[in-house]
Amino acid sequence: MLTVTKGAVVSSVLHPAIVCGRLAVLAGFRREFYEALTARRDELFELTDAVLCTDGAVKTLVELALAPEHQRGHGALYDGMNHGGLDIGRLRRAIGDTPLPRAADGRLVLAVDVSPWLRPDANTSPDRCFCHTYGRGKDEHRMIPGWPYSFVAALESGPTSWTAILDAIRLPPGADVVAITAAQLREVVMRLLAAGHWTAGDPEILIVADAGYDAPRIAFLLADLPIQVLGRLRSDRVFRRPAPLYTHPPKGGRPAKHGGEFVFGDPATWGEPNISTMTNDTRYGTATAQAWDRLHPILTHRAAWTDCLGDLPIIEGTVIRLTVEHLPSGGEAKPVWLWWSRVDATDEDVDRAWMSFLRRFDIEHTFRLLKQTLGWTAPRLRDPAAADRWTWITIAAHTQLRLARPLAADLRRPWERPLDPEHLTPARVRRGFRNLRAKIPTPARAPKPTRPGPGRPPGSRNRQRATVHDVGRVLATGETYTRPARHQKGTKPRRKG
Repeated sequence: MLTVTKGAVVSSVLHPAIVCGRLAVLAGFRREFYEALTARRDELFELTDAVLCTDGAVKTLVELALAPEHQRGHGALYDGMNHGGLDIGRLRRAIGDTPLPRAADGRLVLAVDVSPWLRPDANTSPDRCFCHTYGRGKDEHRMIPGWPYSFVAALESGPTSWTAILDAIRLPPGADVVAITAAQLREVVMRLLAAGHWTAGDPEILIVADAGYDAPRIAFLLADLPIQVLGRLRSDRVFRRPAPLYTHPPKGGRPAKHGGEFVFGDPATWGEPNISTMTNDTRYGTATAQAWDRLHPILTHRAAWTDCLGDLPIIEGTVIRLTVEHLPSGGEAKPVWLWWSRVDATDEDVDRAWMSFLRRFDIEHTFRLLKQTLGWTAPRLRDPAAADRWTWITIAAHTQLRLARPLAADLRRPWERPLDPEHLTPARVRRGFRNLRAKIPTPARAPKPTRPGPGRPPGSRNRQRATVHDVGRVLATGETYTRPARHQKGTKPRRKG
């Protein structure tokens, strides 16, 4: 039963007990989030409510002080951002304890990706590094200074713009992205195991990554966990087949470690695939998947494997070549190469794998929501610690939207198409969050009356010049080079050599 009102569709399908239970889950997370705030907690909690309840997109940080949910002044807002405290570990556990989406087969699918907070003109902000961006200018690839953040999110099944953000960390300049990502995934999986989201006998957790990650190395670093790694590969890679059975040659010699080459760009080296499937998809047309079992890359004692003693490991997996008839955008449909850490897969497993990879692009909708609607990259913060604090406030707001998804009313615009309550987008759930907020308790305390400080005397100048930090970059040798910090009026040091 649906009760229709002017400009809104209020769902009354759920049983009152179910509604009360889901409201209790939302209220429990808000209470746990409040307890995770260790300093300026009332201000930061009201700031999060202002992000959720303000009308329209968040353009600037100071405008959130005008929201009715924010009862304090703009001075308290900046004080909370610069001097507030947040127990990130407790907030991570609170997010992990919430209900998480799953794939069609009940499997947890985690997507990992990097999204930059661009700060090209922030010369006084430390720890910036060059971030790869695309589509700025005339569809150009550019390296722009900023703070890159690595996100881990749980994916749903079917076309949707919803994901469950589980973790986010800022990557320092010159960082080993694969090593940091593997450590981040290990902590996320351990929290999921402790929360009871995976038990013995359940399907292994699937981790999906794009071409910027070394999927075989991630699978090697996380081999002791109940996971599978599915990553995209460049089209110029060369893999090897398993070593043939050893036969004693007449002249002797040690057995071969690798078999014949499998060159992605040379079909003559492919041979017959172990698995070949064809699937009709409404968005991509006919999708053809070919899989070759037990292929592995050749590792060398360079770069990430420099410190590896003895023989390098052989990391076998399944290579999948996916071709589709057309793309939804109308662009050129190029083949996609995937590497899956599982071996001896069946036809159904291969189809499930590439479909899960296509769901990885749902995290791009989450990045767009964080930046364009919730204002993740809107503040011009100088301190990276304040940027981390604001990042987790945005994640806490997104988690509350996810928990309020089955409870929100569809406050659609007159020109928008009506949607079922279970198909509401995050932006449309946010429109009705102010009504839900009135039904649940708010742990934040009322502000105390106070007077503003005297501030800087009129006519005086700022005599404390901020330190200028150059952007860090990674040299070809793998070492990190950052020019020494200097002051604005100091002389620029000359690089030797």
